[in-house]
Amino acid sequence: MKIVNLIIVLNPDNTKVLMCYRQKDPYKGLYNFVGGKVEPHENHLQAAYRELQEESGITQKDIEINLLMKTQYPIDGLELQVYYGTLKHDVILKEEVNPLQWFDFNTDFSNGQYAGDGNIQHMIKCIEFYRNDTTVHQTGGTSI
Repeated sequence: MKIVNLIIVLNPDNTKVLMCYRQKDPYKGLYNFVGGKVEPHENHLQAAYRELQEESGITQKDIEINLLMKTQYPIDGLELQVYYGTLKHDVILKEEVNPLQWFDFNTDFSNGQYAGDGNIQHMIKCIEFYRNDTTVHQTGGTSI
């Protein structure tokens, strides 16, 4: 199964989320989170940090990321791993291929200008839920 990752980056005060404007398929012409392919035998978390640095210039010193979710698409032979974190301080972004842009965290990400067929809105809502639910942080798991 091919493994890819997305990294959701929040600015230091958690009011903005970083997105890239896709220059090629999949999702060419739409906004998406930064991310990429996990190489065979590569540590998944380190692959996420590598992709984040390659696409934005953000390093492991700038942010601590954690796994938010994994989704498998068996028909496509694909696993999507989604990570998220908040920047420790402001950074100067370094674009690789896709132009980068900050969006307000409360943006409606469900319209047609965003990749993922509505999944981006779901991911943002999960982060919002976990940030606001103190039982998740106390137990390390969901309170549902």
